[in-house]
Amino acid sequence: MNLYMTTGTFDFLKTIKDKNPEEKMMLMQNGEGALLLHETIGKTVFSTPRKYEVLDSVGELDDNGFVVMNNIPVSEEGRPVFEYRFKNRAGMIEQEPGFVAIRVLRPLSNDTYIILTVWENADAFQNWQNSKAYEKAHEKRGTEQGIDAKPNVFSGSSYVTKYIVPENE
Repeated sequence: MNLYMTTGTFDFLKTIKDKNPEEKMMLMQNGEGALLLHETIGKTVFSTPRKYEVLDSVGELDDNGFVVMNNIPVSEEGRPVFEYRFKNRAGMIEQEPGFVAIRVLRPLSNDTYIILTVWENADAFQNWQNSKAYEKAHEKRGTEQGIDAKPNVFSGSSYVTKYIVPENE
């Protein structure tokens, strides 16, 4: 399974989504602009997308919710270590109230992996961040056992982007 992303104005991306009702697409926006996702086993309808392979997938991408994308630049050398960690994750996030979906995305045209989570709303995400399950999932961060302590795994600083998926889009 692959996931493709393209950016543009909300109205322009909505026309692409509306012209392809048979495709699994998710349109979202934030203060910076809009993003359209296309999840498919086939080719994308986008002309110049960012391309990702879906390494892990739970839940369905839907037409509403709050999307959090943790963008993590990983070095070529660090890819096996990073992927191993996410392929063997505890899966605790799926049990959290308000959780909708997760995609672990391997980049096919750059070095930035994306951990994409979808929540019913921003409060559900905030509750996850304040939960014991979040603490447990991130307990090794900053320690000798943490992936962040491994040399040459990351090629840059990670950053988070957040989006709202307008209902009925």
